[in-house]
Amino acid sequence: MNAPTVSCMKCRGLLPVQFLNASGPAPCPACGVLSAVEVFPALFRAIAPARAGEAVMEDVEAGCFYHPLKKAVVPCAACGRFLCALCDCELHGQHLCPACLETGRKKGKIKSLENRRVLYDSIAVALTLVPLLFFWLTIVTAPLALFLAVRHWNTPTSIIHRTKIRFILAIAFASLEIIAWIAFFFFFKSFLRF
Repeated sequence: MNAPTVSCMKCRGLLPVQFLNASGPAPCPACGVLSAVEVFPALFRAIAPARAGEAVMEDVEAGCFYHPLKKAVVPCAACGRFLCALCDCELHGQHLCPACLETGRKKGKIKSLENRRVLYDSIAVALTLVPLLFFWLTIVTAPLALFLAVRHWNTPTSIIHRTKIRFILAIAFASLEIIAWIAFFFFFKSFLRF
């Protein structure tokens, strides 16, 4: 049996199990306010592993908010709706319904939910290839691309697995551009001596 998470509406103190589903109102042990609390039995049930939802077996059991014919196994941590095992979305130990998960994703309220990543490997390759149209820009972009490729080598590249080939190409192109600039300055300096 799980520990109940029902609290007093006035003092927010946790109410003991004997106060839940009692025959009449009872005073809160912390503040003395009379409270009558009725909860579904699903609040005390252990959280079942993810599996297909089950049909409601008894009239006293709570049904899923989204699937009324399936037995509720856990309440949503955000809105309190009862969820079947099919609708339960567990994220870092917190159980959320699909609607709260989507709302948190759209509004950015769930910080640990990753929607997108910066693709540093693509940026590094672009910094080496695009400035080739105006070669003099590579004096700035080649070292920057080399820095990005080396600095973010171990940064996750994408939500979908990608290889390190873009980083390798960026390092190769940036190195070639830097060598070309060094050779240019070396020959320019030797040309000025004559």
